[in-house]
Amino acid sequence: MRHSVSVAGVMVNDDGRAPLIQRRDNGRWEPPGGVLELDETIVDGLLREVREETGLLVEPVGLTGVHKNMTRGVVTLVFQCRAVEGGLATNDEVRAFRWAAFAEVPSLMDEAYAVRAPDALRANAPACPVRQHDGVNLVP
Repeated sequence: MRHSVSVAGVMVNDDGRAPLIQRRDNGRWEPPGGVLELDETIVDGLLREVREETGLLVEPVGLTGVHKNMTRGVVTLVFQCRAVEGGLATNDEVRAFRWAAFAEVPSLMDEAYAVRAPDALRANAPACPVRQHDGVNLVP
């Protein structure tokens, strides 16, 4: 089985709430994100996925979690992000949005998804560089 790599972005407003998306295909709530394309960088994929699912242009603050779905072979990189422009807009993938307080998150999502938001907001989380390479040299 081959692995797949996904990214997710967690943003928080001044009230301590994070926007969650409700997926059209299964009705579940989760942070915005999705599968990286083979030819895109991690950050480019994060920006694309969050923009596609929310309408927001974000700036990644830092990598806050690495998760693996052992059943499906999907590795997800979760980033704390800051929204820099745009507004929430539903689309073909997203039925609705909800600004959720962290106390609400466990009742809205499966455990594997619910842990991502609190992880992304840990105080004083160490900075983790995000880099890509061609097998020998770093690639911008």
